[in-house]
Amino acid sequence: MRAARLLHRANIASKRVAGDLTGIPPRRFRSASTTEAPATASLSPRWLSDVKQRIGKCLTFGANDEQIRKAGGILSEIARDWRELVAGSEGFLTEAKRRGIYRQEVVWGEGDSMGHVNNVMYNRFAESGRVQWTQKLGMHVDPANRKAWRNVMSPSEAGLILKSITTHFKFPMTWPDHYSVYHKLRSEPTSGTSSIVLDVVIMSELHQRPAARLVEDVVVYDYVRGKKIALPPFMLDVFRETWVLQEEVKGRYSERVMHLLEDVRQLEQGTWDKSDAVENTGSAPR
Repeated sequence: MRAARLLHRANIASKRVAGDLTGIPPRRFRSASTTEAPATASLSPRWLSDVKQRIGKCLTFGANDEQIRKAGGILSEIARDWRELVAGSEGFLTEAKRRGIYRQEVVWGEGDSMGHVNNVMYNRFAESGRVQWTQKLGMHVDPANRKAWRNVMSPSEAGLILKSITTHFKFPMTWPDHYSVYHKLRSEPTSGTSSIVLDVVIMSELHQRPAARLVEDVVVYDYVRGKKIALPPFMLDVFRETWVLQEEVKGRYSERVMHLLEDVRQLEQGTWDKSDAVENTGSAPR
């Protein structure tokens, strides 16, 4: 019973935990022009849910006090940092000053006749997330150029124009739910970069996994001269710093994911995955 209560409380906590608990201070180091695949690239999109189920199975096989404490620590880590483990391990920056949309409520009217969030809404979510992302860069990362960042999304100076968008739907969100939107640079920008490709993930807070992934091709455009231009210095500096942070975060949380999976495997080998394992069905001992 104790193990079952632990798993139940952890599942509830994973839906209640909000706020960014893992602020990442900017740290300069040499970045590479290529990037390694995240640790989660080979995992199922449901890997986080699978981990919870695997821990639940361990607890049903009469885990001892030490194993229960270990399981509780893993579940607490997931409840606290699931966004970082899922999105951060791919290089998405989830801290408040660099994320686009956080825990936005799905509106009932955004659904279609099947009760699913209408497909076109995901593009709107991504667009709103991109606008918020750039505005937060101006407010929190580069306040000296806040006005220039504010004008990025208006036809007045140097701005970003969406050239194309590709949407890959992963599963249909429904009401009620909340969603968060994160953007990341696909490649490291240079002084001659005149367009950037952004990877976007729309996370379902209820299911704790991506509901859709998008790719945005964005062009840098000078509205005054009426032509495509290279990234202005203020954009280039911030985007370069962003790229460095993306690589750092991806490495950090990819390592944490691997350690978490190793801990779960050790827990399995100490409970049900052994020759003398006996499932605890809750019946009275004889």
